[in-house]
Amino acid sequence: MPTGHVFIATSLDGFIARPSGAIDWLVEGWPEVGHDYGFAEFMDSVDGLVMGRGTFDKVVTLESWLYTKPVVVMSRTLRKDDIPSALSGKVRVSDAEPAQLMAELDREGWRRLYVDGGKIIQSFLREGLIADMVLTRIPVLLGEGIPLFGTLAKDIRLAHLKTTAYESGFVQSHYAVES
Repeated sequence: MPTGHVFIATSLDGFIARPSGAIDWLVEGWPEVGHDYGFAEFMDSVDGLVMGRGTFDKVVTLESWLYTKPVVVMSRTLRKDDIPSALSGKVRVSDAEPAQLMAELDREGWRRLYVDGGKIIQSFLREGLIADMVLTRIPVLLGEGIPLFGTLAKDIRLAHLKTTAYESGFVQSHYAVES
């Protein structure tokens, strides 16, 4: 079975976006512009991405498509015809549940997948499908927004692997998810 991996940034108070979905606080005005904080190395380690509809709707509006790896958008409302023609062969839609999607990706030869988007990360965590998480905390307080983590039926224990503090004030921690 493939393993799910998370690489995501949050505000210091735990939000991944403003209530509107805006991520302006993440992309504007930081001193180490051009520094990728290990993202390229992380992307080299995965076979593709699984993201939710909200994340897809955000990244598809950017100036250029960010990903060279295949992308699966988990959505019950998005249809194949909703995907821009420029992304044909790069993006597909799935309405499968997380474990079912993992089994499909396993049959396709995927071994490591990047899981992105708050609700999708939450659903994969609830089902025990995340192996590890790299969380980068950005030194800004938003006060409200879309949280990375939601309610859980039980505690999920994490094992701290490493933390790096950057001159920008970003603090990046890597955790293994204990089973």
